[in-house]
Amino acid sequence: MSAILPPSERLWIKHPIDRVEGAWIVIALLWCLIMFAMMVGWHIWGNQNLSTETYRTTPEQFSEKTQAMVDKYTVRTETDEQIPVVAPPPGSDVYLLARLWAFWPILELEKGKTYRLHLTAMDYNHGFSLQPANINIQMVPGFEHVVTVTPNQSGTYSIVCNEFCGIGHHQMVGRLYVK
Repeated sequence: MSAILPPSERLWIKHPIDRVEGAWIVIALLWCLIMFAMMVGWHIWGNQNLSTETYRTTPEQFSEKTQAMVDKYTVRTETDEQIPVVAPPPGSDVYLLARLWAFWPILELEKGKTYRLHLTAMDYNHGFSLQPANINIQMVPGFEHVVTVTPNQSGTYSIVCNEFCGIGHHQMVGRLYVK
């Protein structure tokens, strides 16, 4: 018999499984079930994954909500472009939009207080990468992603776009202050 020739019996499913092979199949199945249970456990009890809500939106609707928040809670402006720094009260909805090649506005949050952070991209896919906290979310146009956040360390955090969005992608950075 040669390895090049087809098997004499085409119905391989009817052949008995060796005990060692069967044992490895059972071990692999059990390991898959354990890993699945661990994923659910890490999400529920370990706070390993962000629980996000996602809604359909339009750039106009999201822009109006963001502008209303900026008009109400602006405390100062920064950078040469005069980007507003917004300090909303704890428990409020906070809006951050991404567009070629900027995040707007700059957020100032309080340590230990909970906020609902609303994110969207106005034009192309953008990434929300909060450094050094290592929170990563893909922002897709037409969808509003809502993340409940409770900052636990004071400092200045960088917001970096981690989805290539064009020639100015390397300049797409923002800031988030935690007081």
